[in-house]
Amino acid sequence: MKILFASSEVHPLIKTGGLADVSGALPRALKNQRHDVRLVLPAYQSVTQQLPGVKTLALIQPPGCTVPVQLHETRLPDSRLRVWLVDIPEYFDRPGNPYLGPDGQDWPDNAQRFHAFARSVVELALDRAGLDWQPDLVHCNDWQTGLVPALLSLEPKRPATVFTIHNLAYQGLFAWETFRDLGLPGHWWSLHALEFHNQFSFIKGGLVFADWITTVSPTYAEEIRTPAFGCGLEGLLQIRADRLRGILNGADYRIWNPNQDPHLPHPYNGRSLAGKAANKAALQREFDLPEQAQIPLLAHIGRLVAQKGIDLLLDCLPQVLAGEAQLVLLGSGEPELEARLQALQAEHPDKIGLRLGYDEALAHRIEAGADMFVMPSRFEPCGLNQLYSLRYGTLPVVRRTGGLADTVIDADATARAAGTATGFVFNEATPAALAEALRRALHLYPQTQAWKQLVQTAMRQDFSWKRSAAEYLQLYETALGGR
Repeated sequence: MKILFASSEVHPLIKTGGLADVSGALPRALKNQRHDVRLVLPAYQSVTQQLPGVKTLALIQPPGCTVPVQLHETRLPDSRLRVWLVDIPEYFDRPGNPYLGPDGQDWPDNAQRFHAFARSVVELALDRAGLDWQPDLVHCNDWQTGLVPALLSLEPKRPATVFTIHNLAYQGLFAWETFRDLGLPGHWWSLHALEFHNQFSFIKGGLVFADWITTVSPTYAEEIRTPAFGCGLEGLLQIRADRLRGILNGADYRIWNPNQDPHLPHPYNGRSLAGKAANKAALQREFDLPEQAQIPLLAHIGRLVAQKGIDLLLDCLPQVLAGEAQLVLLGSGEPELEARLQALQAEHPDKIGLRLGYDEALAHRIEAGADMFVMPSRFEPCGLNQLYSLRYGTLPVVRRTGGLADTVIDADATARAAGTATGFVFNEATPAALAEALRRALHLYPQTQAWKQLVQTAMRQDFSWKRSAAEYLQLYETALGGR
């Protein structure tokens, strides 16, 4: 099968979140199953700086695009996967975040940038770039590629299309004037197409026009068809429910494997956990916390935003820290949440370790050194950190939502007796519910054998991309057969 995979970010080239992890791992997994996969990505400044050996393939002028586009080819690092870079210096040759300017606000020309990217992807999908290659299927991801299925729907002979929602809360909304200026078909200004409450919605291009829609977990596929999680699009998703499927993300165990992780001072596995204890001591030293093996060490890594429920953790933290516990946290986000964390850390320097920002190597050391990983998300399309935590024997404490509900089995009496428990799950998005889940975890932690059994069960779970890729291939076959 020939597959064109379109994404606005790809690990390890550029990353702001889980989309990059998926875009770096799923195409590779598909390639490993002997399919002809090409990955297409904007030629951001930081990407081209990392890849000095790019080869220029073509110069094109997509319809509706006011600037010429150069197409380059390279390979994803440490793989045979071809990457095509859409080079439009006016839009992508700028430093920093792919979506945000230095002031932390959206780039004012994001609509023009990702419209031009979409037009370029369409040229590749229709073999109009002179590369003598046309995909059977185009797999698009999140709002930045939402116009691709819409534009392809206008073509009499086109590839099949799949559109994946990684987070429905990010929709790519712009003014009507932007829609008008991009020269899109006038009849698309309709609630049945790209109009959304008098705004122009990029994500609706995928939701309305793609042959199939996927989300990154089965539970999230159900949740987004309800008012609580549908972000105003639940009606449309109900209408398209027969073409909506939840496929759980995988974890890239080439990168996230405690037995072969170059970022860890002490590798370990489920049979021998001595290395995990040594990593914990090293992590306590790194964060200037008392180096005490018997004190449970909690961790959180992620964006400090309301979605992630960090405020729930902050509200119950004084109660948790009143007992014997430590917390290390890596992340950045809303200034108010950052300030609250800094104030708490100043009050409890012997119990809280804090790093504002992101550090990939430190994230690996935290996963390896902590005893528990706290993810109290209000919603979580899939979540990846709980998958990494399971493999690293760092028991997740999660809210029962989205992919968290699909991947963590609560350590209640039944699951513990059956030997299937892998973490601690709570239901309500309240500080009290989170505190109770943490209380259960902290109560079990001193019971050495019971805790070890949970850790070893967690480390045996298989959420590899090979399994997920097989599900996607099944869906691709359905999409091709349906056309």
